[in-house]
Amino acid sequence: MSSNIVPHDYKISRSKRQSKNGHSSFLIFFTGLSGSGKSTIANAMEQFLYENDVHTYTLDGDNIRSGINKNLSFSPEDRSENIRRISEISKLFVDAGLIVLAAFVAPYEADRNKIKETVGEENYIEIFVNTSLEVCEQRDVKGLYAKARRGEISNMTGVSAPYEHPNKPHVVLTEKNSIEESVEIIYNVIKNKLKL
Repeated sequence: MSSNIVPHDYKISRSKRQSKNGHSSFLIFFTGLSGSGKSTIANAMEQFLYENDVHTYTLDGDNIRSGINKNLSFSPEDRSENIRRISEISKLFVDAGLIVLAAFVAPYEADRNKIKETVGEENYIEIFVNTSLEVCEQRDVKGLYAKARRGEISNMTGVSAPYEHPNKPHVVLTEKNSIEESVEIIYNVIKNKLKL
């Protein structure tokens, strides 16, 4: 850190924000292939939490890449920078007293570990949406797999770029889990963590 940067100590702390919100704050990070259902499940999870008076914010890969990260490509280096920025944004939202739901492919274990390090391991819940490549390609929601198979897209995770499965996710979901089941499974993992 530059010697010219001096962080300012503000009077409203994370614990005060959490107390006002009535729950703790942390990051729920959804990872998996494109088309696995990450965003769909994150959306359903946020709706459930919102309906139960939990203060949330969702960060989604495509939404972030149309704004703060629109200058990044899908090269391995830019993918890592994409996740680095997401981890810093998530850290700010956790400090703001919110439950952050983040849905990103995040194909590299090292990058996911950096997120955990940035927000703090105690503030990190990893959800691996382990939908098979075959099902993701059948869904092909964005048409990316078809383009990758035709050679129109390079660095497509699962096709021409690797996806490293998480080593120790808190939750593993598959295409066999309905959206409702997925929300229930995740909630059962985080419900005690929500308590102050």
